Amino acid sequence: MGIVVGEIKPSMAILYKNELYLVINCEHAKIARGAAFCRVKLRNMKSSQILEATLRDSDNIERAYIEKRKLQYVYKDAHFYHFLTMDTYEDLILEDYHIEDKIGFLKDNLEINGLFFNNELLDLELPMTMELKITHTDPGFRGDTVKAGTKSATLETGLTVNVPLFINVGDLVKIDTRTSEYLGRA
Repeated sequence: MGIVVGEIKPSMAILYKNELYLVINCEHAKIARGAAFCRVKLRNMKSSQILEATLRDSDNIERAYIEKRKLQYVYKDAHFYHFLTMDTYEDLILEDYHIEDKIGFLKDNLEINGLFFNNELLDLELPMTMELKITHTDPGFRGDTVKAGTKSATLETGLTVNVPLFINVGDLVKIDTRTSEYLGRA
């Protein structure tokens, strides 16, 4: 059963031209006597390609139902990342290009949500924030404050973020997984 373009919202999964897409953003419009349409930016869930399109009610668009299951990150093997389902202990594999924006947050035994469509693992859903340990950064100096500036720091997962000058090696910090920004000490 198809949906009308007025129902399309960001972060919705849709089937368009027999492909599974995630709506990144959408702009609804209605011109005087014409039919309503929606300009959308879509990300293909299998190939990660971005598509810009103008959707109309006459297009065959269906809502896709994405299932979330608990997974545990196990290890990396060349370009493949291995995950274990928490209920059946099945080994699932994702290639690095599918999750390149999430790789910097994967650490051993991390429990995350996997996004499935037709029993196929497509993507991962990270928590909004994560607490990670600083493994390398330049030392802070006496008198440094939060307002004085930032410095580069490497986290336990290998991700590099900017942190205030008073943060030292071994500190546990809270990081926003959507923007990779420092939020505070943990």
